[in-house]
Amino acid sequence: MHVQPYLFFNGRCEEAIHYYEKHLGAKVNTKLRYKEAPPSDGPAANANGEHIMYSDISIGDTLVMASDDCVNKDTAFQGFALSLTVSSNAEADRVFAALADGGQVHMPLSQTFFSPYFGMVVDRFGVHWMVIIPPQA
Repeated sequence: MHVQPYLFFNGRCEEAIHYYEKHLGAKVNTKLRYKEAPPSDGPAANANGEHIMYSDISIGDTLVMASDDCVNKDTAFQGFALSLTVSSNAEADRVFAALADGGQVHMPLSQTFFSPYFGMVVDRFGVHWMVIIPPQA
């Protein structure tokens, strides 16, 4: 089994993808728009053709799938966070600042009993992130 995150951006998927490319080094593997899909009588029939129907991006070794949900217009990222593991304080500072830009810091980066550097932030798209340097063995 393999669990992968799938994020719904309610019309902001393209913006989120570009932001993660620029600030997290994400690589776009696939990006399909609703207008590229065959005609349908299903929920996608009334979707904005320019919106993203399906995408997947790689952030480091992780594949993250994302789209603009054409069914649930009130998407909210609640009850989970994406944890971003980095190898240095400088890298943590860089990605944390990028994620915090237009977002909200929940816990500034600092040393904790479980990590030499850890912080929590909600980005401008409402995605909860934890940035962590793993403890040294």
